[in-house]
Amino acid sequence: MVVDLDFKKEEIDRIIEMAWEDRTPFEALEYQFGLKENGVRRIMRTNLKRASFERWRKRVSGRKTKHKQTSKSTRFKSKEQK
Repeated sequence: MVVDLDFKKEEIDRIIEMAWEDRTPFEALEYQFGLKENGVRRIMRTNLKRASFERWRKRVSGRKTKHKQTSKSTRFKSKEQK
């Protein structure tokens, strides 16, 4: 696994995990890690196999829940959760 210079391996693993989750918007990743969608995409591209990256891109492209502005999700969020 290739690790980005700005993040520890554990943080990269968490970013990838959150990016794969359907209900985690890119805004949550930006809030927690300071990464915009392009930064998440770069991390996914450099740390996943090509086929896995392409599968992920196909999965999140156009998915409303990955963008908070277009999502109507009202899931509970703990005060401790970033």
